[in-house]
Amino acid sequence: ERRDRALTGRHLYEFTQLEVEVAYARMEDIFKIYEDLIAKSIRAVKERLRDELKLLGRDGIEVPETPFKVFKRREVEERYGADWELKLSRDLRSPAWVTDIPREFYDYEDEEAGEWRNFDLILPEGYGEVISGGEREYEYEKMLRKIERDGLRRENYEFILNLAKRGLLKPSAGAGLGVERFIAYVCGVRHVAEVQPFPRIPGIVSEL
Repeated sequence: ERRDRALTGRHLYEFTQLEVEVAYARMEDIFKIYEDLIAKSIRAVKERLRDELKLLGRDGIEVPETPFKVFKRREVEERYGADWELKLSRDLRSPAWVTDIPREFYDYEDEEAGEWRNFDLILPEGYGEVISGGEREYEYEKMLRKIERDGLRRENYEFILNLAKRGLLKPSAGAGLGVERFIAYVCGVRHVAEVQPFPRIPGIVSEL
């Protein structure tokens, strides 16, 4: 992480991520997995750690209703501009998905529809993105074309390209949840360093 992210409250250079990758899944399948996880986790914390949440002033946190709302990236860009993430987050009352985000070549791009089959989950109250993921590319020629389009060095991706060329990649979808970001949201703290035993903050070296 860059040093200028030290004060964002959302970035660490060592962090914990909960990854899910499912063969032959669509992004809507991944939505369901994480929506259930988030709703059930918050419900469990409210039931089992009531006193702790009260001490943190967070006993009013609500269990979000599922399914979460879904926005298209173009929709939020029209309303909030290119830097939409935190502006949208501050307006949300509950977590929401944003889909169709131009990203790395390995995220699946539906060229006929002109859309990316990927997503971020945005937390409310200004906490921003907590999950990022999507469907994955698996066809050799398409991956090669996107690597060339994006001006990337093919040799850096020979391993995955070789798998695709041999037909060993299959359709899949997955995502990763930033554990410290999710805990910070549940606890109502504004810097992820407050929920990490030994904070690893960009640009800050701590004596251990």
